Amino acid sequence: MGEAVTRATAVIRRLMREARFGALGTLEADGAPYTSLVAVAPDASGAPGLLVSGLARHTHNLTRDGRASLLLASGGADPLDAPRASLLGRVVKSEDGDLRARYLARHPGAAQYADFTDFAFYRFEVAEAHLVEGFGRIVTLPAAGLLADWRDADALRAAAEGVISHMNADHADALALYATRLLGEPDSAVEWRMVGLDPEGCEIAAGDVVRRLDFPQRVTSSAAVRQVLVALVAQAREKSK
Repeated sequence: MGEAVTRATAVIRRLMREARFGALGTLEADGAPYTSLVAVAPDASGAPGLLVSGLARHTHNLTRDGRASLLLASGGADPLDAPRASLLGRVVKSEDGDLRARYLARHPGAAQYADFTDFAFYRFEVAEAHLVEGFGRIVTLPAAGLLADWRDADALRAAAEGVISHMNADHADALALYATRLLGEPDSAVEWRMVGLDPEGCEIAAGDVVRRLDFPQRVTSSAAVRQVLVALVAQAREKSK
């Protein structure tokens, strides 16, 4: 993999894991495009998850034809000069309880209607991603390499909920260090929470901001992730000196 592709892959993966909203493009019955704003949250692999009502126009479109696109963009003073990725693929209904938990961790207000009979969770199955970072900086990549690798990580999958709960309950100081010292977020009184974990990293959130923290190496067990999280605290404290 060339350096440019490696960098582009990292940018797309970060957009997929940090975005809370996106523009969803679906197809009308006559083939015309229809775009709507949706809240998103990644599942365990990093693929975008949606919670949508069966009454919505985009849901009617997806029921008829699951092909879709999803535009994810980073913030910035000039949106046209900031990274954005158009994902292409299909949207399918999901019964994954883990996706539900991850979605509600990012969008807690959605718990008020998540169990309504006309609402359901969906997963965006990515086929490829088209990244634009500004004039002349454009690349299209297949889905391979954009999603988290869970092979041989069943032990971590089983422990992930407990690790997240433990970090949020007992290690708010560590999460704040990750955010401010390793990810460059400003020092403030906001409380950071861990909202997602996979073999390659985790997501932490404060208010409307979600940040991805990549691990220095892949982990597959609770013991391994504990070692990495402790090492990252030490690294963050060293940066504070």
